[in-house]
Amino acid sequence: MSYDIYFLNRRPDQSWDEALEELQEDQDVEVEGLVPPELIEAWDRIVPRARGLLGEIELFENGETCELTHHATGIQASVFIDEVAITVPYWHTGDEAERILGLVYALAAMIEHETGMEGYDPQAERPISELAPQQGVAVMSATSGDLRKRFGNDS
Repeated sequence: MSYDIYFLNRRPDQSWDEALEELQEDQDVEVEGLVPPELIEAWDRIVPRARGLLGEIELFENGETCELTHHATGIQASVFIDEVAITVPYWHTGDEAERILGLVYALAAMIEHETGMEGYDPQAERPISELAPQQGVAVMSATSGDLRKRFGNDS
């Protein structure tokens, strides 16, 4: 389970619900091919900025996928053929959740800027442009705490 941010090319007349439904339909269809050149160019601008924000990151790129992973926090940004997303596992609670979501939202703002896509936080059910990271902290903390209780890791 992870806290997710999705990036969409939403049409001006399209509601968020319609855009998310279209994204879900696209995810249900296996698409083959390469990441479009415009997303590769955006990725090439995102990576150094992400390093500046997060520090040491691991990269994976194979033409169909571009991913960066920050192992210390679990934050991962991915560009697929037809999808851009950020995920972070539900590991963090309290002040740490606030710090991590601050990083996630800063990375999301970079991705929005570089791709021209709009970020959407399905946990808060709002576009990231309308949210402060603190609005997701309660969700992150509660879910992380619940998972720790369920699986016996209260550390």
